[in-house]
Amino acid sequence: MTQLLYSRLNDSRNLMLCYYINGTGKTLIARIANIPNWKFERIIFPQERLFFEAPPQAQLELHRNGETAMDVIDSIPCSYLKVREEKSQVQETLWHQIA
Repeated sequence: MTQLLYSRLNDSRNLMLCYYINGTGKTLIARIANIPNWKFERIIFPQERLFFEAPPQAQLELHRNGETAMDVIDSIPCSYLKVREEKSQVQETLWHQIA
């Protein structure tokens, strides 16, 4: 698997965990290009799941190999891809820490 992840952001506390699944039958390239000093690029094979961290304002661009060049097929706000914990899981974790 090819992965390039590079960040020069000073405050990593502002990052959020994101999740994307390639539900297509095609290999895609995922990129975050709208954040200065932040580079992320990853090949995602069909049905592969991708977890990654990104700033809240980031956009995940999905590219597919077209006839003449790489085509942008979608752009998804990373805030939409944010992993959210269910309340019951958080309560269970707290319970185990107390016990």
